[in-house]
Parts: sequence; structure tokens; C-alpha cells
Amino acid sequence: MDSTTSSPISIDAEQVQKESAELTILGAGAWGTALAQLVEKNDHTVCLWSRRTAMTLAKAVAGSHVILSAVSMKGVPAVAAQLKAAGIPRETILVTATKGLDPETTRTPSQIFQDTFPDNPVVVLSGPNLSKEIEQGLPSATVAASTHPEAAEAVQYLFASEIFRVYSSPDPLGAELGGTLKNIIAIAVGVCEGLALGSNARSALMTRALPEMMRIGTHLGGQADTFVGLSGLGDMLATCTSVLSRNYRVGYGLAQGKSLEQILEEIGSTAEGVNTTNVLIQIANREQIPAPISRQVYRLLNGKITAQEAVEALMERDLKAEACLLT
Repeated sequence: MDSTTSSPISIDAEQVQKESAELTILGAGAWGTALAQLVEKNDHTVCLWSRRTAMTLAKAVAGSHVILSAVSMKGVPAVAAQLKAAGIPRETILVTATKGLDPETTRTPSQIFQDTFPDNPVVVLSGPNLSKEIEQGLPSATVAASTHPEAAEAVQYLFASEIFRVYSSPDPLGAELGGTLKNIIAIAVGVCEGLALGSNARSALMTRALPEMMRIGTHLGGQADTFVGLSGLGDMLATCTSVLSRNYRVGYGLAQGKSLEQILEEIGSTAEGVNTTNVLIQIANREQIPAPISRQVYRLLNGKITAQEAVEALMERDLKAEACLLT
């Protein structure tokens, strides 16, 4: 990510606190809708756009200080291309709230946006944020991460309220990878729960998942500390312990003997962890990154092993000392 602190921004934190900002949210699913409600409660103007609306994307983003993408991973490249065609100003703040990896380029959403808009500030919004709980007005916290601190601060104040606490971070890639990789772990924990393996197994799995996330994330450029914060450990705990998590439900269903196709049909929406797992293993193979938990999830999702065999494969690994988080 190459955004610089010298890039201009369309609106800063002080302005956000004193006057109404213009925000466009791309993606009218559960997450985009929940974010729109948060911004509206802060008396800012929100345009919620999706492919199904009659309004063109170019018209939706015209005059926006901030453009937030909450589309699924598969839609990110197309949305970035459409925004480029719309000719958005270089001072417009671009925010990505999507968690995933592009199967074509193996890049994250923020990397795609930064490559497409090298002069615009890009902010990652990521944390333990189950959309249904936010819609219910339950308290939550998240992270606005950017290499452009003024843009991160503006987004921080844009969304912050008495029910939604927003922290800032200088590590957008780490924040994004934490939110992305935990979806794979949520599938694994869902399997653990579906097989009724108990609290001991679940706790061991989640504890060992953290160093795996950190190992992969730091190898790819994230900062280690980020993965023990809200966008890493915090997001993993929320996603791995709630039946509201679609990825958890995928793992649980697989452990019950259901096919992946049946599970996804029952969920009725995207479970980003499925695509993320497949792309991550491409990266792990290419970069020679050890990823034992993710690899067993990959084998399970692709019908190479059963849920029980995946558990057995992890339990039969060579014994080692728990000497370092990153081993």
C-alpha cells in the first residue's frame, strides 16, 4: 500500500464533527446497510448504492467526500474499475469494509483500490462487527486503518457513536488480513462445534489459530501487534463464537455431513471464508508459509477429507514446544 500522508483529503476529522459529510456506500447488503445506519445517526448524508438500484454508480458517488465499498470480494475489481471510469477526485477518501482475497490477483480489497487510485487515501474498516448486532443497536468497536492518518481520523469520527467505538491504526494491510484470515478459522471452529468436540478442543484450536494468522499476516506485510487487536483476535473471537457468522455455519454444516452447496444455499449469502481459503492456500504454496489449520480447512472444503479426518490430521502433527507465537 503506497498512499502517502501528503495526499489531500476531501474532509477532515474536525469538519466531520462540525458539519454533515457526504458519504456513498457501495453494497446494500446487511453490512452496508448497518454501516449506513451508523452514519445516518451521526447526521451525515448517506447514499446507499447497489447494482440493483436505478441510479448509476457515477451519479451515486458524485460529490461524495467518502466512498465506502461493502460489496462482496468478487465484486471489488469491477467496482474499482467503475469508480475509475467515474473519475472521482483524488481527494476523495476511499474506505473498504470487505474481507477477502481476489482469486485472480491474490490481492486484498485495499490493495486493489490503492493500485487503481494511487493518489487517493485508502482506509480499511475492520473489526468484530456482526451486522445484525449493530442493526440492533448493541455496542461494538472497530478499527479505521490507513497509512494516511488524517483520512483514518476522519473515518473514525464519521462512524463513532455511543454504540460504535472506532479506533485508528497505521496498519491497513494487517487490519485487513486479520479480518480476512479469521474467516478460515471460523470455518474450522464451526467444524469443531459441529462434531461436538468440546470446549477444550475449541479453545486449543482458536489459540493455535492466532499464531497461524500472525505468521501469514506478517509474512504478507502486516504488523504483528495488529493481529492481537480488534481487527485480528477481536474479530476472530466474534466470528468463531457466534451462530450469526456465516463462515462458522459453513464449518458446522460440513461437520453435520451436509454438502458445501447445500450449506451455502441455506445461508443465502456469501461466506467469504470459502473463497479466502482457496486463495490463501495458493499464496501459502507460493510463499512456502506453514498454514496447517487453513490447509485442513482447504482439504475439507474441496472434498479431499472428511471433517473427522481434518481433526485427526491436526492432532497427529509432530509434537513441538509452544515457544513462540509465530511457530
